Amino acid sequence: MSAAALERTLGHRFARPELLGQALTHRSHGSPHNERLEFLGDSVLNCIVATLLFERFAHLREGDLSRQRASLVKQDTLADLAQALQLGDLLRLGEGELKSGGFRRPSILADGLEAVIGAVYLDGGFANARRVVENLYQPLLIQVDPRASAKDAKTELQERLQARKLPLPQYVLVGTRGEAHAQEFDVECSIPSLGIKSSGSGSSRRNAEQAAARGAIQAMATA
Repeated sequence: MSAAALERTLGHRFARPELLGQALTHRSHGSPHNERLEFLGDSVLNCIVATLLFERFAHLREGDLSRQRASLVKQDTLADLAQALQLGDLLRLGEGELKSGGFRRPSILADGLEAVIGAVYLDGGFANARRVVENLYQPLLIQVDPRASAKDAKTELQERLQARKLPLPQYVLVGTRGEAHAQEFDVECSIPSLGIKSSGSGSSRRNAEQAAARGAIQAMATA
């Protein structure tokens, strides 16, 4: 993946390519880095996603809109979108972050994507930023079910167990697979009090835990 390929995927060609360069520069690499652009991009992204939800779900109440927005702009979602863009291949990191695999760390990927959105906004204005975000989020927006809970699976599982006064689930990393730049994590979620064990896989340990929690919720429903 090159910067030009990223521009084609985003559907935005930078008039000021230095903005994109800055958006892809982590503070461990040097200055100017992307933290200010990340700050701006976070606000722009929240506004655009809120607008898209407001327009798409005309009868959804404020609290439900807020929960759906939170689910769409959380770190895991942003990291998944960044991975789909192969953003980690373009991030400029310091030697320490490179050695520790920072290019696949969800927090760094999510921050990088927010910085890119901030850079698009500065380079092309709000309309262009909205178009880029809408294209990125179109597959996710199609899947939004306004009747479903916007809580993440781990939170929902915890609340279900607490309501039954049962101990919290245990998550154990059981393995990793794949090359360093595209690893898959395998996690097991166990609820000994109910005799439930479920497995989940994901591009990060957090995503794998969420997948395992969803499996546990399904197991509880059929137990």
